[in-house]
Amino acid sequence: MSHYLSAPREGIPDLLDTPAQFEEAARELASGAGPFAIDTERASAYRYDDRAFLIQVRRAGAGTFIFDPEGHRSALTAALAPVLNDSPWVIHSAPSDLPSLAWLNLHPGALFDTELASRLAGFDHPNLGSMVEELLGVELEKGYGNSDWSTRPLPSEWMAYAALDVELLNELAANLRDILAEKERMDWAEQEFAAILREHAGDGAGAGVGDKAGDATSPSSSWQDLKGLSTLHSAEKLAVARALWTKRDEQARRDDIAPGRILSNKLIIDIAHRLPESPGALGKIKGFPRRKRGAQSYWFQVIERTRRLDPSQWPSPHPTASPVPSKSLWMREYPEQWEAYQKVRDELADHAEDLEIAPELLLRPALVREVVWAATGPVLKRYPESVAGAISSAGDIIPYLRTTPARQWQIEQAAPALQAGLFSARRL
Repeated sequence: MSHYLSAPREGIPDLLDTPAQFEEAARELASGAGPFAIDTERASAYRYDDRAFLIQVRRAGAGTFIFDPEGHRSALTAALAPVLNDSPWVIHSAPSDLPSLAWLNLHPGALFDTELASRLAGFDHPNLGSMVEELLGVELEKGYGNSDWSTRPLPSEWMAYAALDVELLNELAANLRDILAEKERMDWAEQEFAAILREHAGDGAGAGVGDKAGDATSPSSSWQDLKGLSTLHSAEKLAVARALWTKRDEQARRDDIAPGRILSNKLIIDIAHRLPESPGALGKIKGFPRRKRGAQSYWFQVIERTRRLDPSQWPSPHPTASPVPSKSLWMREYPEQWEAYQKVRDELADHAEDLEIAPELLLRPALVREVVWAATGPVLKRYPESVAGAISSAGDIIPYLRTTPARQWQIEQAAPALQAGLFSARRL
């Protein structure tokens, strides 16, 4: 039977927000032993970027410390980097936290991701609360994860919640190590953790908002990262999307607010599709902030100025090079190959069920489609970037997978299902 924990057992830590406090805490952390349990709280739904507004660190023999980086990010890096960098870290869902830590030039030497370890161990609900309750018999305080962590002062309940995020991480990791070892999957986990470190090795470059004094912060994105951009097939529409994104980014950066609170990405794409001919038509597009004073006139002027530019100044639409056709195109124009994909997907799902893991953990869906297309897709001159024809026999599958980001354990586990699905008696 689990017991409820609403606050840390050692009390709620103070919020450390001065360089002197950072240095003292770093000394205490250095005197501890074992891995660092680390978490961050961010506010990307409210602020311009995804920088950390809290960093929680716990270590055996030292306790829990909660740092407020805003205003002194360089000082925090100077204090913590010599202690944390190149040491083992324990994080729950590391890919969500590592970028904001890297923007502070904080990097792990080794990693144990308790969320990923939970999935590899076969747990259906790998969130932190469920895992701590399942393995440690403790029910943690919930409900503040989506709060505006840039708020100051922070309520004591929020501080307790933040501290609890690292309170039992090391204990949870120890339990998961035992389970993975018993299932002979610790090697799988180590391969996954190493892959996460490789994928995030380049994090840390860029210039977001952060400290007004110019300390290290998060990188900015690009208008070309807009989801749905590939649906805009004319230079004029692309130009409008670029102009709207650029003006939105300028405002969001200046005021340090989330860009989506000005115009959502979906709205930018919808406006570019429709190319409204008047402020009134713009205001009728779903999601447009028409109640905001002057918004219709301001954003229509952005659109109108862009459309009046010399077309040579518009971005050229370039078809996105892809090794595999989109799912919609595949289903519509290549039904036989799509049927082969369905069969392979079923084979992989059956094997994943036997392993008690999610199919996407066994092999990413995009990679499954790539392998199937490499084995079944027609070789066409108009698609020189296509992987079609790269796999011609069952024996080609493992060498092909080794050229992809697939881990060795995934190759070993997925290859038989791929071979059965692609080169069974049906295709011979």
